[in-house]
Amino acid sequence: MKLNYKRTILIGLAFLSISSFWQMYDNVIPLILKNSFGLGETITGVIMAADNVLALFLLPIFGMLSDKVDTPIGKRMPFILGGTALALCFLMILPYADNTRNLTLFVVGLFLLLVSMGLYRSPAIALMPDLTPKPLRSTANAIINLLGTLGAVYSLVMIKVLVGKGDTPNYQPLFMAVGLLMAASVVVLFITIKEKKLRKELGIEKQVEEEKEVKAEKLPPEMKKSLICILLSVSFWFMAYNAVTTAFSRYATTVWNVQGGGYADCLMVATVAAVISYLPIGAISNRIGRKRTIQMGIILLGTCFLIAGFYSDYHVSMNFFFALIGFAWASIGVNSLPMVVEICSAGNVGKYTGYYYTFSMAAQVFTPILSGFLLEHVSYRTLFPYSVVFCVLAFVTFSMVKHGDSKPEQKKRILENFDVED
Repeated sequence: MKLNYKRTILIGLAFLSISSFWQMYDNVIPLILKNSFGLGETITGVIMAADNVLALFLLPIFGMLSDKVDTPIGKRMPFILGGTALALCFLMILPYADNTRNLTLFVVGLFLLLVSMGLYRSPAIALMPDLTPKPLRSTANAIINLLGTLGAVYSLVMIKVLVGKGDTPNYQPLFMAVGLLMAASVVVLFITIKEKKLRKELGIEKQVEEEKEVKAEKLPPEMKKSLICILLSVSFWFMAYNAVTTAFSRYATTVWNVQGGGYADCLMVATVAAVISYLPIGAISNRIGRKRTIQMGIILLGTCFLIAGFYSDYHVSMNFFFALIGFAWASIGVNSLPMVVEICSAGNVGKYTGYYYTFSMAAQVFTPILSGFLLEHVSYRTLFPYSVVFCVLAFVTFSMVKHGDSKPEQKKRILENFDVED
């Protein structure tokens, strides 16, 4: 059984588009709220959590809807195309509202933008497991995450290049650059991936019908326990990681005195390290299993956060630890979704993808608010210790997981893990 790399890369364009947007969102929106509109850290955290609140409702709903619909262009593609088109329209409102200091327009535009993004996130992610055999999903997810990381790197580079120094930077060129990438990615995806045709060629619908006949409605208790533990672990490691990514631009400027868009350097190192890591991690997962690879990532992530908390100002050595953070997060991200969808049947991929994002987004609802409260009322120094605590919790709950792993047949040579279909 071999992975079709070309098809997987094209499917990954949807995630590239999504990741590019969220990288810009996490870095720029908090600065606009703080510097342009003068909002405090707690209120900023509340607004930053709004996308995750919406996601709690939108992602499982539209994940399940995309399981059930059947259109001439497929199950997932209508959501991807419609959601992206709406998001691009509302994206252009934000820099105008920022430049005119119109807080009401900014909040309304942001709300509509977040709803639009929520319409297609689960369907876009479900497209990969839809069109990939179960044993190959970790490697495929490595490629999907690689594309997502490239999208994030693109946004960080654009921040570095297009966001000028000073008290009133103009973010419009940045928003336009990210919007252009989003549009181009989804257009190429639609042209090259004929979802309905591929589902027929791969026998997906036949598999769905067969599994309906043999698979019980409810999961066995042991599998259900594993699913719950995986989902709890997802929440904990997202609480750890998202706290840092959401607050890092403010932490770097406040604690480390980094000026302008210079804070993007550390994040860029982390994302580039992840880009380099994804394919090797896919091979490692095939050899030692998804669970062990994730456990390694959790330990490394917590250790790096612990070390980062001791830095009183920015030093070039910090880049080394952010590179390890990128590797650690890649180890977790490559394998976590495949472990969730490994438990489900072919007809419920969108539903279980929605479960995954419900728990990850639930964590990201609370973590900007809780960490933002600590930043404002205790100290900015609480950021990294906060993340270490949730890494420990994630390791504890994930150690209880007994299902969702997949160990394909061992290859004689590591290069065989990267075989491509003709």
